[in-house]
Amino acid sequence: MTILEAIQARHSVRAYKDQPLAEDVVKVLEDEIVRLNREGQLHIQLITNEPKAFQGTLAKYGKFRNANNYLVMAGKKADDLDERIGYYGEHLVLLAQTLGLNTCWVGLSYSKVPGTYVLSEDEKIACYIAIGYGETQGVSHKIKTIEQVSNASDSTPPWFKKGVEAALLAPTAVNQQKFFFHYVSKASHSAERSFEYVGEKDGRHQVHAKKGFSLVGYTQMDLGIVKYHFEVGAGKENFEWI
Repeated sequence: MTILEAIQARHSVRAYKDQPLAEDVVKVLEDEIVRLNREGQLHIQLITNEPKAFQGTLAKYGKFRNANNYLVMAGKKADDLDERIGYYGEHLVLLAQTLGLNTCWVGLSYSKVPGTYVLSEDEKIACYIAIGYGETQGVSHKIKTIEQVSNASDSTPPWFKKGVEAALLAPTAVNQQKFFFHYVSKASHSAERSFEYVGEKDGRHQVHAKKGFSLVGYTQMDLGIVKYHFEVGAGKENFEWI
């Protein structure tokens, strides 16, 4: 399974089989966590065979079952921490999908179990990601249209539309999809006067991604998640973020 195929196949799963993660799968995940922690300046930790985090009242409200493995998504406190958590966490979510696993981003419905993770004084936990062998593969949900979340048109490159399509399949808090992708052209720059660069720079197209407002929150984390999906769908070589 490719990462793009994983995007199309992935759905949030809250009920898992009472089955430990295979040793070779754990090794692949841990190796990738080391790489992503280094690249994203994070402190992601994989916790296995630990049932207490999803046995509290909130977890029952979230309808979790046999969620005995999870990722603690943590890093040093910073204004952009949530976006990096979303971006690099989704790398692991999609990798897990290619390994035959299922996942669910969890913002509130978990308990922090002392002794299961390590944090320094300047670090914090942003969320958890449940991970395991799902009882089902999850179900799809209604999504917005390309026009609702981007300025895609007949004049934007085909890869831009593919990027938006991939972003629309990304998980967001309560499926809120509060994001917008803007293909930056000379015309849009002239109309809005809000971008430093226009059209192309050094032969590369440019895209601006922004989060919307939500009373639910988590829009900064959602932005990181959807930006990674966009990169996979559009081809990271085709553009640069501004």
